[in-house]
Amino acid sequence: MAKKLAQIDKAVCVACGSCVKVCPRKAISIWQGLYAIVDENRCIGCGICAKECPASIISIERLEVGA
Repeated sequence: MAKKLAQIDKAVCVACGSCVKVCPRKAISIWQGLYAIVDENRCIGCGICAKECPASIISIERLEVGA
C-alpha cells in the first residue's frame, strides 16, 4: 500500500509560508523561521502546497507503507 506525502527541499526553502497558508490539513509549519516541514501524520499528499509554492520546491512522493 502506498501513501502520498509532500516533500520539501529544505536546502532551497526560504520559509515564505505560502504552503502553510493553503494546506487543508494544517500539515505544514515553518521550523524556526528557516524552512517548512511536513507533519507526516497529517499530510494526505493532495498537492495543493506544491502548486502554491513560488519556488516549485515541493514534490509529492509515493511512500510504501507496511501491510
